Order: sequence, then C-alpha cells, then structure tokens
Amino acid sequence: MKLKRYEILLPLKYNDGTEIEKEKFEKTHKELLEEFGATTFDSVVAYGRWVYKSVIYEDQLLRFRIDTKNTKKSQAFFKKYKSVLKERFQQLDIWITAHDLEVI
Repeated sequence: MKLKRYEILLPLKYNDGTEIEKEKFEKTHKELLEEFGATTFDSVVAYGRWVYKSVIYEDQLLRFRIDTKNTKKSQAFFKKYKSVLKERFQQLDIWITAHDLEVI
C-alpha cells in the first residue's frame, strides 16, 4: 500500500527562550489524531539552527509523524494547518515535509 508520511517539527521554546506550554502540543496531537486516526510522536529532541535577518536561532524540536493515504485532501490539510501551527507556536515558519512511503 502506497502512503504519504508527513513530518512536522515543533519547537519546545519560543524564540525568546521561554518554554512552550504543554497544552499546545496536546492540542496539536489531538487535532492530528482526530483528522487522521493515528500519529507517531518522537520523544527524542532534535536540535536545529537557522538564520533569519542575520540572527542565528537555535531550536529544540519535537517531531510528529502522520502516515496517511496520498490524497489531495491530506496535502491541502497540511498546507492549511501550517498557518495554524505558525500562529499557535509563534513561529516565522513551521517545517512540514512529505515523503512517499511504502508499507511492506
């Protein structure tokens, strides 16, 4: 069965260094579960750096993975949901990637 895997990286801290409230992650997890019926959440923290207007930002990130049918509806959901996450987590951008997936 051919699927699409969507991965969302969410920061643990706001850009000013304060921790993001746990409730925001729980709300995100609930919304994704309601939409797709299953999610995977990594408990390993990824570290990233990025530059914006000559300022270096450092992030600690959590990853959500959602495996679902490869449909235009799913892709449209994530394109729209990205703006929700950017506002919720107060970010300039939220990294969402899509990968072809074949379950054996």
